[in-house]
Amino acid sequence: MSAVIGRARVTILFAEAFTIKDKRNELRSISKRVRNQFNAAIAEIEDLDDMRTGTLGIVVVSNAGPHANQMLSNVVAFIERSLDLGMLGDVDTELIGFDG
Repeated sequence: MSAVIGRARVTILFAEAFTIKDKRNELRSISKRVRNQFNAAIAEIEDLDDMRTGTLGIVVVSNAGPHANQMLSNVVAFIERSLDLGMLGDVDTELIGFDG
């Protein structure tokens, strides 16, 4: 059996956040909605003490590369539409195949 792990590193720029608490509330809300809607693993992974930048790590698992890629694209598009205080920055994705 083979599987594909898709991972994304999404940077969000917070021009409108005035405190780290504002940023964390926004990232927590987005993360919860992504988990519920897409069943993807998501967490804040970098820039924890920077109130102007937030970085989310996202992981999905599929049995096909195109499906994993589409899942990541859907999650990133959802995040971009959901932002209230920030805007999407860099997005880096990778597909990792493995045989079990």
